[in-house]
Amino acid sequence: MRNVILLVAVCSSLACSSSGNKEEEPAEKKMYRNPVVAYSLPDPTVIGTKDGSFYLYATEDIRNMPILKSKDLVHWVQVGTAFTNETRPDFEPKGGLWAPDINEIDGKYVLYYAMSVWGGEWTCGIGVATADRPEGPFTDHGMLFRSNTIDVQNSIDAFYIEDGGKKYLFWGSFRGIYGIELSDDGLSLKPGAEKIQVAGTAYEGTYIHKHGNYYYLFASIGSCCAGLKSTYTTVVGRSENLFGPYVDKQGRKMLDNHHEVIIHKNEAFVGTGHNSEIVTDKAGNDWILYHAVNVKDPSGRVLMLDKVEWAQGWPSVATDSPSLEAEAPVF
Repeated sequence: MRNVILLVAVCSSLACSSSGNKEEEPAEKKMYRNPVVAYSLPDPTVIGTKDGSFYLYATEDIRNMPILKSKDLVHWVQVGTAFTNETRPDFEPKGGLWAPDINEIDGKYVLYYAMSVWGGEWTCGIGVATADRPEGPFTDHGMLFRSNTIDVQNSIDAFYIEDGGKKYLFWGSFRGIYGIELSDDGLSLKPGAEKIQVAGTAYEGTYIHKHGNYYYLFASIGSCCAGLKSTYTTVVGRSENLFGPYVDKQGRKMLDNHHEVIIHKNEAFVGTGHNSEIVTDKAGNDWILYHAVNVKDPSGRVLMLDKVEWAQGWPSVATDSPSLEAEAPVF
């Protein structure tokens, strides 16, 4: 009995003296809920900066194109607008500023934007502005092209990408998705460059992402802006080459309007589309922002966030629809 008592005493003593070496309880997981911004921020585009901040730009439901800032993709604060009433582009005098795309090119922040009025599919166009800082002020450099000068109806929804040392712009909205080479500074079309069609007439809101050996063309189908009747859906195809052919899992071409669905509506959100760039967090997880209509408050297109998983060479989000609550990005 004495030996048993001694053993218990020793163990008890060790437990008391080594309490600092106990296994630490896992840190509580940080969670977030959609929408991450509950007011209207359609067609988001996002860029990260060296100080760990993220800046987001959106179609101007907030006049002159809102700029928001975040450290974690979840909590956002508006820090200004890309333009003012005095500096806003005017090549379409009564047009709205739609579907921006933000990039850093040669140390400058370069913002591509569309300018259009509803139904103005031959007069709308894409312009470009630059700033020294992501929060602006932005200086407009004017129009790159209009629908009637480049002969692509509904020339909106620009997306910029660099590949093989060259700069390209992709664009289009339900009249075909096209790409063309830009000048070295990205502020004009390269002289003599010819447009190339890469996807059919089902799509708008192009974003191309390189992952592994493939280029993935994300786009949106359906109606963006009909409130609870919106049918917007995010889709994707992939290709081994930037200019395609982009195909679905069965090898059918996006030129023929075939694709895979990545985000569709659910009971809480409809009109799920026009995604941003993919952002990778410190844990190596990929995240995508997009807009949707909240069934409980359908007054605008709110900002959504979801994690992108990769399996067998294809991206997906959980349940192929917006999360209600999920584990937050790690920054």
